[in-house]
Amino acid sequence: MTSAAPCSAIQTRRVFYIPGFDPTPARAYRERYRRQSRIQAAHSGHVIAIAPRRAGDDFGWRVTATIAEQKVITDVTVLIWADIVRSSMQLGILATYRALLATAWTYLASGALFRLMRLRKGPIIAALYPVIVLIVQAVLASGLGYGTYRATLALGGLLGDWGSFGALLTGAASAMGAVVWLTFLRWCQRRDHLLAWYLMHDYAFSAQAKGAYPPAQEARMVAFAEVIASALATDTDEVLIVGHSSGAILAISVLADLVRTGRVPSEGPHLSLLTLGHVVPMVSFLPEAHRLRADLAYLSASPTLAWVDVTAPGDGCSFALCDPVAVSGVAPPNQRWPLVISAAYSRTLRTATWAALRWRLFEAHFQYLNAFDKLPGRVDDYDYFAITAGPLSLGARFATRPPSPGRITTPANRFPGMRQ
Repeated sequence: MTSAAPCSAIQTRRVFYIPGFDPTPARAYRERYRRQSRIQAAHSGHVIAIAPRRAGDDFGWRVTATIAEQKVITDVTVLIWADIVRSSMQLGILATYRALLATAWTYLASGALFRLMRLRKGPIIAALYPVIVLIVQAVLASGLGYGTYRATLALGGLLGDWGSFGALLTGAASAMGAVVWLTFLRWCQRRDHLLAWYLMHDYAFSAQAKGAYPPAQEARMVAFAEVIASALATDTDEVLIVGHSSGAILAISVLADLVRTGRVPSEGPHLSLLTLGHVVPMVSFLPEAHRLRADLAYLSASPTLAWVDVTAPGDGCSFALCDPVAVSGVAPPNQRWPLVISAAYSRTLRTATWAALRWRLFEAHFQYLNAFDKLPGRVDDYDYFAITAGPLSLGARFATRPPSPGRITTPANRFPGMRQ
């Protein structure tokens, strides 16, 4: 694997952040960046100021930072697809359970579930969790509904002999039981303190077309590509795309399209891709993910960009240290990317910080966007704020860093077919 050559200091940068399957407003990411950059600054000596920025339909903010005694101005834009996420989550109770069955069948019938378990058990446990919770909730709802049915019949019996109106009593009892069943499940869905319904929608969205991109997502990716292409035509020093979780999948395909169609100027800004906490195999292992697999193979051999992939074994929702290209079975002989490194929470976070985070499954999955309070102090440490607001391009920052020793490259995919 090769790395991009070191570059001169970056003075201006455009960052495009692609979230994962997340219905929350884009401003939540700005506030996280603001909050966590202050914490990182206190630990690392960075000077970082955040200012709001709105331009057209984009949402973002401006970062003015002095890191390693060099000033850098960065414009961050969130590439929004939360509206698509919210729309996909507008399923009724029965539709959600149908999606559960369809998703489970997709992963079981294709054999993807068992092959994914060979890579990392954590993400599979996370995938099975919503299935188990929704089944338990359905059982509880059925128990409450049946109890209501029996109680209604008993109450009717106490009121007297219904005689020829017995069918009416039975119908009323059945209706009461159904209302209680539905009300309980609606309450579970709306409260969703366990985030099981949210996760179920997440997995169902990826599996609905057996790995192919849904039309709405394809259309949005075209729009993302146009925005990034416009930035590449400016005189900024670096264009950095950050894809988190399932957003990493979108980022890979968007950049593959840009490079493939010649929309990356040879004399333009440094083009960089940072993928964080990826879940690529959850899609690339499905039978119809031909487009994603082709994009993985193409981008992994491109000299046009620098691609660094960061995961952590402490993140149970990601395929930690799995090379997304290699494990998908599409690594070309001339593979350059990604450089796979570990955020190593147990070494980069203080003992108390890691202990508080360890059992918070979802926050651990977002830790890549947060401050690290025990960084060893090397130039090539994973520091989200030095990467997005510091004076080195992504390729220069990690030019001499080797892949993490625990990197997994063994192909495990049953469906390595590729088609654009």
